[in-house]
Amino acid sequence: MGWRWPLILSVLAVVAGLYLSGTFSEPPTPPPLGDGWWGRGDREKAPKADESIRQFSVSINNDTINDLKARLRNTRHFEGLEGTKFHYGVRPEYMQTVVKYWLNKYDFKAQEKYFNKYNHYRTNIEGLDIHFVHVKPTLKPGQKSKPLLMSHGWPGSFYEFYKILPLLTDPVNNGGTAEDIFEVICPSIPGYGYSEASHKTGMTAHAVARIYGKLMSRLGHNRYYVQGGDWGSTITIIMGLLIPEHVKGLHINMIAAFTPIPQLIIGSYFPSLFLPAEEHHKVWPAIPKFFDMLLETGYLHIQLTKPDTIGHSLTDSPVGLAAYILEKFSTATNKTWRDLEDGGLNDGWQIDDLLNNIMVYWMNGNMASAMRFYKENVGLFVDDINKCQIKVPSGVADFPCELPNLPEKWTRYRYINLLQYNTMARGGHFAALEEPQLLAEDIRIFVRKVETLPK
Repeated sequence: MGWRWPLILSVLAVVAGLYLSGTFSEPPTPPPLGDGWWGRGDREKAPKADESIRQFSVSINNDTINDLKARLRNTRHFEGLEGTKFHYGVRPEYMQTVVKYWLNKYDFKAQEKYFNKYNHYRTNIEGLDIHFVHVKPTLKPGQKSKPLLMSHGWPGSFYEFYKILPLLTDPVNNGGTAEDIFEVICPSIPGYGYSEASHKTGMTAHAVARIYGKLMSRLGHNRYYVQGGDWGSTITIIMGLLIPEHVKGLHINMIAAFTPIPQLIIGSYFPSLFLPAEEHHKVWPAIPKFFDMLLETGYLHIQLTKPDTIGHSLTDSPVGLAAYILEKFSTATNKTWRDLEDGGLNDGWQIDDLLNNIMVYWMNGNMASAMRFYKENVGLFVDDINKCQIKVPSGVADFPCELPNLPEKWTRYRYINLLQYNTMARGGHFAALEEPQLLAEDIRIFVRKVETLPK
């Protein structure tokens, strides 16, 4: 009897996996594009929205600085446990060094100037003021740039793209060719950055994809490329599903696709039946990877269920906000960093980059609205849109420390027009900020391939 129950459970799991993966049915068609209104009150009673494109500058005024410093000085620190690194989260002792730097060495005015290195704009779409960074390259006579929308995720922001922007908009001086030049648009998800938060429930990735499509149309772009990681990956994928006539190519650095459960289970015993040896490590051993994922996704359950509860503390306490974000920039960059005293943050990141991203949330007081995006999208886990095949030309940059990784063969089940899949040499979740050169070059190579396709 000892071997029968595991065998029976394995067979049941395979059958259930086949059913849930849609193996016995045709892939669903994408849902209709729809429309929405996320402003205050009734759409019919609202004043006519100003749909102009309005430039503004990021401001870190003295009142904001003084209030923040007062809160930092009044922080109630606590003592960490002996022998722990980042195993319980951000070490209190490390957090004290961050507070000290933030108070005494972080140059608010210099960073304000850096924020304004690129032009910021807002425009009203579906009742909300949508923020975006817009970088137009300097073109020679007869030269044309390729429009590219880049979408961030959580707990990132538009700031994630500051290191990669010059590589894409000035390629000749940054390792590329004149043909690699892009006009880049980096919008903030509603409720993130300087984008107004939705005043109504239901702000899903589907809605954001539609809003981004309207933004690109308003900017005069009919055909363009889209790129994203984290939520940005989900949003741009949905753009490819809803408005494929406008999406010339889709490039992502986080793969949104289901793992084929039957292959995962059987492959635990016979991996070479399904994948080449060099990709076994991406999915097996499955059980340790599952528990590792469980260890790093405590935030997910909170934000899928009761984001406003923790939102109060993260909106009120800059140290709480910083710790919540920094923990992700540690383990999502490299999970082994949780074994280090500083979580790998001192050597792996520049502290000003970390604090600049945190400042985006602090200045706008919108961590609560950012976390709500998870609750609004809880239906994505069972939505048929996840089974829709992606037909637009697609490219994947699979960074080794991303959670999770999906092998190329399994990626092709959903991305049926996959032109490029590259396993990157290094890097994790925040690829645009951590490894801008690697990501930029992968985008360039992908776009060159798309440009050579028959018209």
